[in-house]
Amino acid sequence: MSVTGLRARGRHGVLAAERELGQEFVVDVTLFLDTAPAAAGDDLSRTVHYGELAEDLVRVVEGEPVDLIETLAQRLADVCLDREPVLAAEVSVHKPSAPIPLPFDDVIVTITRSRA
Repeated sequence: MSVTGLRARGRHGVLAAERELGQEFVVDVTLFLDTAPAAAGDDLSRTVHYGELAEDLVRVVEGEPVDLIETLAQRLADVCLDREPVLAAEVSVHKPSAPIPLPFDDVIVTITRSRA
């Protein structure tokens, strides 16, 4: 299961202007879980409610600022792994307006985390 292109405004970064003005971040998550039990019983309670997941991820992006998008990615992965059927999660954080004084398309940090 994946949610891609989730957009939220956050104040993450090491520069004062990034903290003050904020900028858009884009989040992609892929969750690894067995969807067979949910499909067999057509039962939402046996899978991940992607609408609720998206809301929780946006709250993290809009929440407490961090210096590094690596840290933000970890916080987002923790939200994904808090859901019981999720065994692992791949999280990409895009920072398309990163303060780079050269032409570029995007800055992306991608992590994969699993239950311990």
